[in-house]
Amino acid sequence: MVMTASLKDIRPLVALVKRQKTKWVRLILLVLCPLCFVLCPLQAADNVKDLQKKQKKLQEEIEHTNKMLKQTKKDESATMNKLQLIGQNIKTQKKLITTLDNEIIALNKEMNRLGTTRDSLQVVLTGYKNDYAEMVRQSHFARLQQSPLLFLMSSDSFQQLARRARYLREFARYRQQQVKRIENTQAEIDVQNDLLKANKHDKLTVLDTRKREQDKLKRDERKQKNMLSQLKSKEKDLNKQLKQQQKKVAELNKKIDEMIRKQTEKASKTSLTKEQKLIAGGFEANKGRLPWPVEKGMISGHFGKQQHAVYEHVTIDNKGIYLQTVAGSKARAVYKGEVTSCFMVANTYAVIIQHGNYRTVYSNLSKLNVKQGDNVETKQVIGTIFTDPEQDQKTELYFQVYKDRNILNPELWIAK
Repeated sequence: MVMTASLKDIRPLVALVKRQKTKWVRLILLVLCPLCFVLCPLQAADNVKDLQKKQKKLQEEIEHTNKMLKQTKKDESATMNKLQLIGQNIKTQKKLITTLDNEIIALNKEMNRLGTTRDSLQVVLTGYKNDYAEMVRQSHFARLQQSPLLFLMSSDSFQQLARRARYLREFARYRQQQVKRIENTQAEIDVQNDLLKANKHDKLTVLDTRKREQDKLKRDERKQKNMLSQLKSKEKDLNKQLKQQQKKVAELNKKIDEMIRKQTEKASKTSLTKEQKLIAGGFEANKGRLPWPVEKGMISGHFGKQQHAVYEHVTIDNKGIYLQTVAGSKARAVYKGEVTSCFMVANTYAVIIQHGNYRTVYSNLSKLNVKQGDNVETKQVIGTIFTDPEQDQKTELYFQVYKDRNILNPELWIAK
């Protein structure tokens, strides 16, 4: 005997479809609301990608410093240059380790977020599967799987036929939607699992890198301690070298100051041209964003009064900054302007470039690529930096910034 599904049989199924639609709207809202708070860490400035970029930059700085160390004398004797380079490496390594620690924290937060998202999706998936199973059970009870045609043909009227056809279409559509929801949710869970796996791998890599950097830091700190002891035992020789260097610097500063004074006095008699005013305005507008006068390097001597690296009672007063780099490096203009002076002091060259009422000075050059009167562009090479064989192959540019007669701190003008 063929049994047909009556309207009374189908009504529980239709009611189930309507109930499940309402239920899943509520459930999805319930799941998504806490996820909104979990996603907030992604908006933080120090996210994983930012920290990875910072890590890469610090590692490049360490690599560059190591290149400079390799260019020093091959023996193990302590020199001020080696001590300074190792000290710079220690500072950078400490920054790198802090960055790696922050990266581990960020990865942990990201893994927690991914885990929470995956678990929430798993709740949704379980609900979808349970609903689908209940729907199949109800449809079997209503005999729709065996006799949908008989269900339609047994209608008492055309209106009942239309209602039953609508019920069947709604049931079929909802069933297809449930299958699609299950597939999509499972795919999203798989994505979250893949991301979680990748983050776990990244964390292990960062932990391994941190351990290596920590070991390097300990080795460098031991080297630094040994070098300090050696250099302190050579106090007499070091004092002699220091006095000679200070004499050269004093001579250089005096010459530069004299050249700046003459130029500003001459300039005060006439007004700046329209072009010079534009250049001065552009220079000023780029404060803190000017390119470095060397392509790669480190600040080996900061502006103003600094304590000596070995002797606590000795203070050095720098009228500019020292930028140490590898042998053969070029000095370049930090902004467009006119070369107003090229002169020699203590067997090395210096160049002054005018930028309206601002001037930049590049000293300790072994070779010049410009001459007085030349107009230069930003980053244009102006000369080769001198490598000093008497200072353990040290290659160092002395850089200054002036506004009229006033000496400014160059670190505030170049990009960080």
